[in-house]
Amino acid sequence: MNANLPRVTIYTDGACLGNPGPGGYGVVLLANGRRKELSAGFRRTTNNRMELLAAIAGLAALKRPCAVTLYTDSQYLRNGVERGWARRWRANGWMRTKDEPALNADLWGELLDLLDGHRVEVRWVRGHAGDPENERCDVLSVAAARGTRLAADTGFERGATPGAEPPG
Repeated sequence: MNANLPRVTIYTDGACLGNPGPGGYGVVLLANGRRKELSAGFRRTTNNRMELLAAIAGLAALKRPCAVTLYTDSQYLRNGVERGWARRWRANGWMRTKDEPALNADLWGELLDLLDGHRVEVRWVRGHAGDPENERCDVLSVAAARGTRLAADTGFERGATPGAEPPG
């Protein structure tokens, strides 16, 4: 990929009021001195799904290939990307082990497709530790989860997606 790609910083966070329960994500995109914030809420989902959806929303907002530094307080998201877990799960038919399916395969597949269009480094930041952009994403995600017009997380609610966390 081109070494002269536009540089973008993305902060993400997911929240769930109960797990499962109402959830939301928050995203802050920073590039060229500009800022964009994104958020959405879902009526029944999990925290891990919201962490993944935040990263998906942030990357999907980019209009061309970019060099991205994506900050998350989710070890699940960071390790899934940086340690190659998600790519291995996909290569193994969305199985973590011979007998155990990978959870959230629908979202991991979408995220991996988006990652392929950019040069992305995922960095972990400790949540609730004073990082201003992480704190802002937390505010956005919690507010979205508490919203009155929550969308359906169909992959979760239907339990129809292989590897999706079953409704509990």
